[in-house]
Amino acid sequence: MTLEFLLTSLIVVATPGTGVLYTMAAGLSRGARASVIAAVGCTLGILPHMIAASTGLAALLHTSAVAFQTLKYLGVAYLLYLAWTMLRDKGTLTVDRDTAPRSAARVVVSAILINILNPKLTIFFFAFLPQFVSTTEPRALLRMIELSAVFMLLTLVVFVVYGYFAAAIRNHVISRPRILTWMRRTFAAAFVALGARLAFTNN
Repeated sequence: MTLEFLLTSLIVVATPGTGVLYTMAAGLSRGARASVIAAVGCTLGILPHMIAASTGLAALLHTSAVAFQTLKYLGVAYLLYLAWTMLRDKGTLTVDRDTAPRSAARVVVSAILINILNPKLTIFFFAFLPQFVSTTEPRALLRMIELSAVFMLLTLVVFVVYGYFAAAIRNHVISRPRILTWMRRTFAAAFVALGARLAFTNN
C-alpha cells in the first residue's frame, strides 16, 4: 500500500457527496448515534461495488451502456426522492432532543441504497484500484480486496467525523426553526444538484 493510494482515497472520500450529505443530515436530525449508523450504512453500500470490481462485473457495467444507464437513472430517481422527502416530510430533518433508536434500520437501508445506486462508484473501483495492483501480482484479487477494505475504512472514519461535526452543531439549531428550514432546503437542493450531475454523466 502506497502513500499515493492513501492520499488519493482520502481526497475522494472527503469530497462531499451524497453519502456525506446523508450522514450529516442524520447527525443534525438525531445526533451522533444516528450519524454513526448512517456512516456505517454508507460504508456497507460500498461492498456491492467492491465485489463487482473484484469479480469483473464492473467491466460489464463500463462497456454496457444499457446497464450503466439503468443503474444511473435509478440513482437519480432515488436522489430526487430523497430531496422530495427532505422538503415534504419535516421529520426527515427535524432536530429533536429525543434520538429514537427505532429509526436505525431505516437510516442504514437508506444509506446503503445511496451508495448502491451510484454507478460512478463502481466505475471508480474499476478505474482506480487496478492502478495500484501490479499486473505481476500473484494474488491480485486478494490485493484488490485489501485496498478496497482500506478505502471502506477511510470512508467510515471520514463520514463519522462529518457526522459528529453535524451532531455538535445540532443544539445550536434546535431553537432556531428558520435555520432548520434553511438547512432542510439546502440539503434538498444539494440532492437535486447531485442527481442532475449524475444524470448528465457518461459511461
